[in-house]
Amino acid sequence: MKAEIIAVGTELLLGQILNTNAQYLSQELAGMGIDVYFQTVVGDNMERLRHAIEHAAQRADILLLTGGIGPTQDDLTKDALGAVLGRSLHIDQQAMDQVEKFFAGRGVVMTENNRRQALVIDGSTPLPNETGLAVGIAIAQNDRFYIVLPGPPKEMKPMFEAQAKPWLQLHALTNELPIYSKMLKFAGIGESLLEDKLLDLIQAQNDPTIAPYAKEGEVSVRISTKAKSESEAMRKLDALEEQIQKRLSQNMYASTDVPIEKVIVDMMASRGLTLSAAESCTGGLLMESITAIPGSSSMFLGGIVCYSNQMKEKLLHVPHALLEGEGAPGAVSHEVAEVLAEHVRMIADSDFGLSVTGVAGPAHSERKPVGLVYIGLAERGKQTEVFELRLSGNRDAIRIRTVKTLLYRLWQRLAA
Repeated sequence: MKAEIIAVGTELLLGQILNTNAQYLSQELAGMGIDVYFQTVVGDNMERLRHAIEHAAQRADILLLTGGIGPTQDDLTKDALGAVLGRSLHIDQQAMDQVEKFFAGRGVVMTENNRRQALVIDGSTPLPNETGLAVGIAIAQNDRFYIVLPGPPKEMKPMFEAQAKPWLQLHALTNELPIYSKMLKFAGIGESLLEDKLLDLIQAQNDPTIAPYAKEGEVSVRISTKAKSESEAMRKLDALEEQIQKRLSQNMYASTDVPIEKVIVDMMASRGLTLSAAESCTGGLLMESITAIPGSSSMFLGGIVCYSNQMKEKLLHVPHALLEGEGAPGAVSHEVAEVLAEHVRMIADSDFGLSVTGVAGPAHSERKPVGLVYIGLAERGKQTEVFELRLSGNRDAIRIRTVKTLLYRLWQRLAA
């Protein structure tokens, strides 16, 4: 089946907020085996909204509308859909009770316009809002299926997951086999190179299907299939996963949708290994990524953000001769990255020590170019490794790519 997502709100057209709802819904619908061919954004205008719905209904089986169901006069989504379907609107009493209870519980007078949040289209199924006030709706007409959801993601996502998805499976997907997916995760490789290594599989794909996704510092591949049972699906998915893993064993770190730092925390915690870190240009981003993972306290001992040369000298005992003076390699150097990794490991008495020193931008430093970064990996009883990176992108991108690359190098060492 084909779907179209219509995001309603002039603020989206003005660029005041990002349309993250469309991204979320596209991913969720793909996981259900529903193809999204179009995404539409339309402002808070009755005529343009009606036209957008009519046009979408000509090319999609399922229409999902987000936003425009609040209490104000420019919240027109239900009115427009009702007009297109030739149906009236009425107050859903259960939704109205929820709105009244909300205001009563806070001792605030409810203005009359809040009644609009309880409106539903005649013949529709109300979708209760567990995290807000505006009720959603689902309705089928003329072999088309319409879902109306709130705009705020904190309301939209729970409503889709708990209300809209089951409704679609019951009413729209009755003849469809369920779709099963696996998310394979990769690091240390770009999207283009990964695709090149899997090109013959991608070009020949039929069932299962292969879909690469990329974001800063890592790449994912979703493999999906339709099957009558989970066991049948897993047989097909496991066979394809095995082919991919053989080709990319040095880069594939997980077959579930988890970040590489989660895999590292679990690996180190299960082995009783410990980690410390010294960061310069990343300013604590590496340590934040590790400590954001539950269970990291069992393996991460601590670290130092040594942004200035003074801090590198005083806290991590980097020799002054390496940092400054005639012939000194400088803070952004192989030598300093090596000392930082070794010294933070010794100070913390950890099994591993990581270091970062470089130029994240926007301007050069020590007459060294933006994107030049050195990362160090020290391990108790083994030779310290230092890797030179030459990264592109803005300051944020360089910092993220540095952290992901260093985590990849640590994962490689642990997986060896």
